[in-house]
Amino acid sequence: MGTRYDFSQPVRIGNAAHAQLQLDVYGELIDAFHQSRMTELMLDSQSWSLECVVLDHLAEVWDKPDHGIWERRDDGRHYVFSKVMTWVAFDRGIKSAETFGLKAPLEKWRSLRETICRDVCEKGFDRAQNTFVESYGSQLLDASILLLPAVGFLPPGDPRIRGTIQAVEQKMMRDGFVLRHDPREVSSEEQQPIEGAFLACTLWLADAHVLAGNIDQAQLLFDRVVKIANDLGLLAEEYDPVAGRQLGNFPQALTHIALINTAHNLDEVRKASQKPAMQRSQ
Repeated sequence: MGTRYDFSQPVRIGNAAHAQLQLDVYGELIDAFHQSRMTELMLDSQSWSLECVVLDHLAEVWDKPDHGIWERRDDGRHYVFSKVMTWVAFDRGIKSAETFGLKAPLEKWRSLRETICRDVCEKGFDRAQNTFVESYGSQLLDASILLLPAVGFLPPGDPRIRGTIQAVEQKMMRDGFVLRHDPREVSSEEQQPIEGAFLACTLWLADAHVLAGNIDQAQLLFDRVVKIANDLGLLAEEYDPVAGRQLGNFPQALTHIALINTAHNLDEVRKASQKPAMQRSQ
């Protein structure tokens, strides 16, 4: 007979996400197709037709509330990251059509891309806090807003992006690690501090610093995450910096993907800095 680990309770069976609307996945899908073309991977002849069908559907649902990247179990909201990823979907569709000569309703897609960008910047940015927020009308933050420069929504030097990074560092960190939900939130069953810091989110902050040119700060965050890996180099979903132990799903693919991305980003920027100035300018 085994014993329960640290008085743990039975896990919750099932996943409510199967019945949820998650708008961010459309951006992930269309971006994956676009990046595949850019790297000359072979795609099925029907891929573009599928993308057009997906974007036609997205044109009808992009402005609806959804449950977001974190699959929250409460009522749907207009999550900023979800809206941004619908922008990504149309942006990558446009770029694929323009770059590879694919037939597409470009005027419609360009109009939607502009509309979504304006909608997010008007309703998802809190001027008083100088930061993008979790969802429209909220004053709370969300770690996913750190991904806005990474997906190309706004340039890393934009004052709104700089303000977002600063706000996350001021309000969303615990002992050097980034939380995924705003600790000021008091109404959710997933409220802090019962959840550990989210390791992928800490690496997203590192990536934002890489793009902003803050390489030393990015390296510090990266090293901090690497340091807590176990003897096999594996990382969990979360980390409790007070108890000094990993929490949640283990090992967690999202964490390791983020780790690889940050390592690649740091390596690329250091390689670029070592090139002769003439070569960098080309």
